[in-house]
Amino acid sequence: MEDHRIRKVTVLGGGTAGWMTASYLGKALGPDVTVTVLEAPSIPRIGVGEATVPNLHKTFFDFLGLDEDEWMRECNAAYKMGVRFINWRTPGVGEGKAREHRGKPDHFDHLFGLLPNHANWPLSHYWTAERLAGRTDEQFDYACYRESPILDAKLAPRHADGSRWTNYAWHFDAHLVADFLRRFATERQGAIHVEDEMTEPVIDHRGHITALRTKSGRVIEGDFFVDCSGFRGLLINKAMREPFLDMSDHLLNDSAVATAVPHDDEANGVEPFTSAIAMKNGWTWKIPMLGRFGTGYVYSSRFTTPDEATRELCDMWGLDPETQPLNHVKFRVGRNRRTWVRNVVSIGLSSCFLEPLESTGIYFITAALYQLAKHFPDKRFDQVLADSFNREINTMFDDSRDFLQAHFSLAPRDDSPFWRACKELELAPDFKHKLAAYRAGLAVNMPAVDETTYYANFEAEFRNYWTNSSYYCIFAGLDYLPEHPLPLLEQRGDLVAGAEVAFAEMKNKQKELLATLPTHYDHLRKLHGRQG
Repeated sequence: MEDHRIRKVTVLGGGTAGWMTASYLGKALGPDVTVTVLEAPSIPRIGVGEATVPNLHKTFFDFLGLDEDEWMRECNAAYKMGVRFINWRTPGVGEGKAREHRGKPDHFDHLFGLLPNHANWPLSHYWTAERLAGRTDEQFDYACYRESPILDAKLAPRHADGSRWTNYAWHFDAHLVADFLRRFATERQGAIHVEDEMTEPVIDHRGHITALRTKSGRVIEGDFFVDCSGFRGLLINKAMREPFLDMSDHLLNDSAVATAVPHDDEANGVEPFTSAIAMKNGWTWKIPMLGRFGTGYVYSSRFTTPDEATRELCDMWGLDPETQPLNHVKFRVGRNRRTWVRNVVSIGLSSCFLEPLESTGIYFITAALYQLAKHFPDKRFDQVLADSFNREINTMFDDSRDFLQAHFSLAPRDDSPFWRACKELELAPDFKHKLAAYRAGLAVNMPAVDETTYYANFEAEFRNYWTNSSYYCIFAGLDYLPEHPLPLLEQRGDLVAGAEVAFAEMKNKQKELLATLPTHYDHLRKLHGRQG
């Protein structure tokens, strides 16, 4: 009987995507499959930090059997409990600090995890009933979650004994992560690392790639190829000629200037969140880690120049643009029409990219690897497997694209041509249906699992990644409210009154955590062995 099993997987490109792919497939496919990574000699880059989302641990590091504290120490990692959006409602040039909005600092949080329920409805809907009736002016995130006051105090997502009390993600140096995973894949899994540059793929009569030729004369064979060559898409776009679908009609930002800034942690603490600070022509990220933070201005080249964006970023942090090391990036927004073509699949930037808002980059890699293992072919390359995989990736990407677009389209800011142009872009029909449901008082993407199991069930999460919690954090945070409460709650005033207990419990929990948690800085120093 003919053996149709895949024996050789060849990954083009290293970096975060390449070594995540090698590590994951090495575990998922077992020792009978040889994974080879062809990586061009690395070019030194600024380690500005990368932000992630919570599923990274359960679906990737846990899957590999790696201890969280171990990989965090190797990668200068810190904790992230959410994204804090600063100055998305008020006009003016960004200066890194929240301006005043309705008598309070202009910031709101997109927090991880799900909303608590009361009588089978999420707390968001009782907050809406109270807000629209004029009975509360408390901001949504502070009323419905434990975390926002903890973020203000820069406390840790773990108790002093190390136990976790909330869902969290991480900030880390992406280059250190790639190095860590390279060592893991080669030393513990037997992956082959070839440092060389591809010159051309060898393609057979079926249009399948059979090998990669390199600059030094090597011929690296494979049964299945993973394109992790970044925006160049050397295999998927160039060799397979698969078109890239530009989606700049949904998201205007296409460029970034980034750097790393030293930080006095002892004096100022370490923020356990990513900041997204609205600017004249886009927004700036701030990703805190021990001793420094990564930062970058994500902007639209239609509305400003690299020099002007550099000046704005440096002015914000008091940097000298003549001496500060800066990394300028031009990126494409969109996805391949098909992520998997013949015997080539694209992972990471070669597959799809949305601008960095909401940290979707690592999520897209993790989700694609999960789906690839689920759909992995044999040498017969049944087209049904590729078609199913491509549908899953396209749905995931398009849903995320629409969610990110709403951040800009619904933001009250209209003080520059950039922000006004964001309001003129058309939202996708499917997303308009979600907005209509929200405006009518319904929950949007309310998962059929509770908070304790959500992040342990990646299949459920993959199909319902942006939950009602996410939509409410952003929509309510931007002052975009339903037209009326859920009609059932208008009918049942007793349910709304009964929710007062849930809101009071939330306040008590916030007070308890504020009184007992260690600071994020102290916890990180202990984790990384920097006490003394």
